[in-house]
Amino acid sequence: MRLAFRKGFLVAACLLVSAAQAQAQELTGTLKKIKDSGVITLGARDAAAPFSYNLQGTQYTGYSYDIMMKVVDRIKTDLKMPNLQVKVIPFTAQNRIALIQNGTLDLECSSTTNTPERQQQIAFSDSIFVIGTRLITSKTSGIKDFSDLKGKNVATTAGTTSERLLNKINDEHKLGMNIIATKENGEAFLALQSGRAVAFMMDDAILYGERAKSKDPSQWVVVGTPQSREAYGCLMRKGDAPLKKLVDGTIVDLMKSGAIMPIYNKWFEQPIPPRGTRLDFAVSDDVKKLYANPNDNAIQ
Repeated sequence: MRLAFRKGFLVAACLLVSAAQAQAQELTGTLKKIKDSGVITLGARDAAAPFSYNLQGTQYTGYSYDIMMKVVDRIKTDLKMPNLQVKVIPFTAQNRIALIQNGTLDLECSSTTNTPERQQQIAFSDSIFVIGTRLITSKTSGIKDFSDLKGKNVATTAGTTSERLLNKINDEHKLGMNIIATKENGEAFLALQSGRAVAFMMDDAILYGERAKSKDPSQWVVVGTPQSREAYGCLMRKGDAPLKKLVDGTIVDLMKSGAIMPIYNKWFEQPIPPRGTRLDFAVSDDVKKLYANPNDNAIQ
């Protein structure tokens, strides 16, 4: 019996070792890179509140950032790496795709719109939010919709779908707008605050985020007919099926379990840093549908 037991034990031990070795050998792409290096490199935005933004120095936070950290938790568990080092690098709307493609960033979850054109360059996770593109302006500006922008200075953020849409509106409706394309959302809102622009066009939730960060949120209003419906997703390199499966699985679990709602409430219905202002941005029908049926479709 003892001999048989020992033989059985040795066989079981060998099987476990073989299984562990097989699992290690199966890792490919970004997950293998993370396992081998002990580091995951994430991307974050300096000024895309409430999705991804900088609080102080190297401290980042936001709705999308929280979701990204849930993905990191899943990676730590699946790869058995509780001490995985997390490195965060800031990026802009102009360089985010290049930083994913060249391997500088392993993953970014912020406010990047899933479009068919971008799908040719990088991979998107299941969507994490749905927005509409609108305007923010002074309560006393008289601007109610895009037709009121004729001959005026309008700010937006370079490298975004909003910049493309604003140029298209300008050309098709011959509005003669002077479009000010800034590096970051905060700079575009500053152009509005300083009087260099009468309005700032961007995704509606980001406009509410900029208003919440301002000294006097009551001074600003979000107006205009939405010019598009857009879905945000996390970015990864193309062809990395194992990482996409892990990221999608994390997002689906958050949405199907209802664990996404405390994250939503934290960023859209409760006071947010740094000023403790509420966005008061109630969950939309589009977002409710996404939470009920997670997918990676571009919905422009």
